[in-house]
Amino acid sequence: MRNRHIYKGYTDMIVNFIRHGKTVGNIEKRYIGRTDEPLCAEGIAEIKNNKYPSCDIVISSPMKRCIQTVDIIYPDKKPIIYDDLCECDFGDFESNNYIELSENPDYQKWIDSNGKNTFPNGENPQNFRKRCTEIFLKAVRRYSSENLTFVVHGGTIMSVMEKFAVPKRDYYDWQVKNGHGFVTEYSDGKITILEEI
Repeated sequence: MRNRHIYKGYTDMIVNFIRHGKTVGNIEKRYIGRTDEPLCAEGIAEIKNNKYPSCDIVISSPMKRCIQTVDIIYPDKKPIIYDDLCECDFGDFESNNYIELSENPDYQKWIDSNGKNTFPNGENPQNFRKRCTEIFLKAVRRYSSENLTFVVHGGTIMSVMEKFAVPKRDYYDWQVKNGHGFVTEYSDGKITILEEI
C-alpha cells in the first residue's frame, strides 16, 4: 500500500467533497436539478482562484457543471462518472426560484412538509438521499485504497454528510457554497471533517 492515505497525520481513507462551481441558475437561486446547465463566467473564475486538495481518483456526477469543475480543478484526471450522483429531480419546480413559486400551492405544501414531500412530477427527497448514500458506499468500497474526490451537487453532499458525518447534523445544516466543500476522513462507516475547502 502506498503512502497515499497519509494526510496531516491521518492514515485512514481521505475523501474530498467539492460542490460544482456556480451556474446562472445558482446565482438566480433557482431549483436546478436535472437542467444540464454549464458553469457561468463567475463560477469558472471562482474555481480558478480557489485551492483544492490533491487526490488519486475523481468521481463525478455526469452533469456539465460537475464535469467542467473537474476539468478546471483536476485537468490531469479523467473522472469516473456515476449517474446516481445527479442532483435531485425537482419536477415542476425545476428552473424556478422561490419567488416564482410563491403562489404555487404545491410549493407551499412542499415547504409545509419540511421538504419531505415528493416534488410534483419529480423525485421523492428520501429516495434521492438513499440513492446518493448507496452510490457513495459503492464508490468508497470499490476504491478503498485510494484518496477520492467527489465533484458533485449540493444536495448530493448534504445527503452523504447527513447519513455518515459525525457529529450528526440535519440535512439542511450541510449546505455548502458552490466551489467549496470538505476534506474528510472516512473510517468504519463514519465521516469526520478534517478541513473545509
